[in-house]
Amino acid sequence: MPRIFGTDGVRGLANGELTAELALRLGEAAARVLVEHSHGRRPTAVVGRDTRISGEFLGHAIIAGLTSAGVDVLDLGVLPTPGVAHLTAALEADMGVVISASHNPMPDNGIKFLARGGRKLDDAVEDEIEAHLGQDWQRPTGAAVGRVTPYLPAVAEYAAHLLATLDDPAGKPLAGLRVVLDCAHGAASVVGPEALADAGAEVHVIGAAPDGLNINDGVGSTHLEPLCAAVLEHDAHVGIAVDGDADRCLAVDHTGEVVDGDQIMAILALALKERGTLAADTLVATVMSNLGMLQALDAAGIEVVQTAVGDRYVLESMRSGGFVLGGEQSGHVIMSAHATTGDGLLTALQVLQQVASSGRTLRDLASVMTRLPQVLVNVEGVDKARCDDEVLLAAVGEAEAALAGSGRVLLRPSGTEPLVRVMVEAPTAEQAQAVAEDLAAVVRERLALC
Repeated sequence: MPRIFGTDGVRGLANGELTAELALRLGEAAARVLVEHSHGRRPTAVVGRDTRISGEFLGHAIIAGLTSAGVDVLDLGVLPTPGVAHLTAALEADMGVVISASHNPMPDNGIKFLARGGRKLDDAVEDEIEAHLGQDWQRPTGAAVGRVTPYLPAVAEYAAHLLATLDDPAGKPLAGLRVVLDCAHGAASVVGPEALADAGAEVHVIGAAPDGLNINDGVGSTHLEPLCAAVLEHDAHVGIAVDGDADRCLAVDHTGEVVDGDQIMAILALALKERGTLAADTLVATVMSNLGMLQALDAAGIEVVQTAVGDRYVLESMRSGGFVLGGEQSGHVIMSAHATTGDGLLTALQVLQQVASSGRTLRDLASVMTRLPQVLVNVEGVDKARCDDEVLLAAVGEAEAALAGSGRVLLRPSGTEPLVRVMVEAPTAEQAQAVAEDLAAVVRERLALC
């Protein structure tokens, strides 16, 4: 049987692949692992979710599974993924559970477990949970079953944590900034506006009317057009967009231009280096980060360690190297001094603080790097296992030689689909498009399915 856990928990079509029955069994299995590791102590779990309608029945199911196996549950209600991670640590819970499919469309949902301290669960523990699925076991009875307690201060405590990461939270450090915040009709719809307003910003909010069906629907970090328009309408200094579970953040400057995750990481890396708090003067990013960011940070004396695509690989590199800043072009930024996972609202507050304290516009701060035109072509219906084809590798080598250090080529098989991604950066968009299309043609020819 294929492994049920993916790179970010268990995810699928709600009530299709991800059913109430599966959620119940996952809760039971996770609880049994917790009990086995608790050495006779009664374990506690916190559970939070985003605003999808399916999160309601999945939440009840997983809570039922946890409590039926003897785990006490604090129900956090609707809260961003990083908020659940923070409270897992702050409340000294043995496990955190997030019910969310992040930036995916509404019909999807997911279940992600967090270890004590709010960190991602090790693969070995996920394997233990899988091993317990469907096994017969002796359920506890009487007083041994778990209790469920709504944890009402969840939003206020997470907002207070976010505010405390700023240099002078009591002094309204964002005073004078006019900000548009797009909450993607998701988990940040309450806590996001509250946190920015508490920091002193004048906040205009869009995408903050969740109805269970509209999460990520034409709004949020995957649909920036409404934010760009709202920034111009309100003559705002900055626009901020998070996704459905608010673990990523993208921005828009005062002219309506998008500021992506690479630019955000560059701004934060330079700010931390100036303060002397950028560990080893190093940023961790993935191989998809724009070459322009690497060139700009190299000029500033900042090393960039690159990993495979995925926040788990960024986190692994940060932990092993003791680094404090990492992330992805998509806006998933990890600041380990304040969080154990990507946190869109934390990222937003730190960027806004830099705008306010420097007296510079976001456009000016982002201009530290020049984004090279980047073209991504997905070549479908090919044998992704044969990416080491000699003719294909030779074509990649020729393309890289033609770019002569002024661009970059990346060939990457998808981890979940039968396709190969061809990414090309070049000095002009036309050149990037031409090189990408030429290489995509070679991929189709050489890796065609028999």
